[in-house]
Amino acid sequence: MVKSVLEAIRMGIWDYEPREVQTDSHFDSTGALPGTDAKLDILAQRVSEGLPLWHPSDRRSIDDSPSPD
Repeated sequence: MVKSVLEAIRMGIWDYEPREVQTDSHFDSTGALPGTDAKLDILAQRVSEGLPLWHPSDRRSIDDSPSPD
């Protein structure tokens, strides 16, 4: 079973979709600003864990109120 998008790419599985996760228990949002090292680190961690890149409550701009990490 494929665990992450990176593993799927290595195996040549181009239509891989991460598993569904409950956003309230296993998949925290981040208040890190887009484009920052902190945000990129979080996105890399999500990919390595086989999670979707984006959380509905992630901070999207400087005008957004930060959400807890």
